[in-house]
Amino acid sequence: MARVLLIRHGKTQGNLERRYLGNPDEPLCEEGKRELVALAGRGALPPVTEVFSAPALRCRQTAELLFPGLRYQLFPMSEIDFGAFKGKNADDLLGDKQYERWLDSGCMGDIPGGESVTEFKNRCCEAFLTFAETRSAGTAALIVHGGNIMAVMERFALPKRDFYTYHVPNGGFFLCRLENGALTVEGKRP
Repeated sequence: MARVLLIRHGKTQGNLERRYLGNPDEPLCEEGKRELVALAGRGALPPVTEVFSAPALRCRQTAELLFPGLRYQLFPMSEIDFGAFKGKNADDLLGDKQYERWLDSGCMGDIPGGESVTEFKNRCCEAFLTFAETRSAGTAALIVHGGNIMAVMERFALPKRDFYTYHVPNGGFFLCRLENGALTVEGKRP
């Protein structure tokens, strides 16, 4: 039986400032690094047989800090393209009519100059399906972005739940059993 450990990358300065990220080269901040080292040191993570990381620097750094003895493989899953909102936080966007429309949609509408949330979810789930097809045993860690985890869990986790139910903080994770294309949560660090 295969297991998947879906881990959200550690904190960045942009996360601390509650910005809509998108810069793939934003590094972990010092607080984020300390938290990940502490997490790894507490033995809170199950042993893994393979480690995969999204290409973003913050994901790769997370892989290196959580699993220093294992080489990671790059996994083609990127964050949503925040378009006109990229690099900004809610304070920066106050009074922006496009932003207000997006909020009114429950943050599920198309992002101006960015990616459709529906397309983003489909992209994440297609990548995960390809990944899942190659798993038959062991536990694989998959270090990605929060939205990637929410999209995958919304589509594949049982019982079915809402996208936002699966929000995890930086360094948070879901440990799931993978059977017949479905995920069953066995543990988590919210």
